[in-house]
Amino acid sequence: MEDTLKQVGELLLSSIPTIICVVVVWTAYRFLVSKPLEKVLTERHAKTEGAVQQAAAEIAKAEERVAEYERKVREARAQVYATQEKYRNQVMDERNNALTQARKQADDQVKTARAGLEQEVAATKATLQAQSDALADEIIRTVLKTGSGAAAAGGR
Repeated sequence: MEDTLKQVGELLLSSIPTIICVVVVWTAYRFLVSKPLEKVLTERHAKTEGAVQQAAAEIAKAEERVAEYERKVREARAQVYATQEKYRNQVMDERNNALTQARKQADDQVKTARAGLEQEVAATKATLQAQSDALADEIIRTVLKTGSGAAAAGGR
């Protein structure tokens, strides 16, 4: 076993320069490559993550502006519809008033025309009555004249 220990000791002793070289190379790698690379990767990650976060913030702002724009458009449409409805109601009221006035005027004209017609009918009836009386008298006179003339001619 002593031989084994001696060989392990010699092996360790002979590996010391290799271990020192590995430690020096590892330390140099750490200071020259690894730390600057980690620093660059950290900055790069921060920049990309920052850009992503900034883009997300800009997207959120844009979505807020779009939502505000859509809300304003809805409000404007509602206002336009309300104005149109108000105007339509006003026009309908004016139309209904005009129709009411036109109906009233038409009723008045019909009443006036009926009254005039009734007067004309009464006047015409009176005229016809007078004419029929005159015509009846004339017929009676003619018949009586013809009858008395025929009686006088028959008696001769």
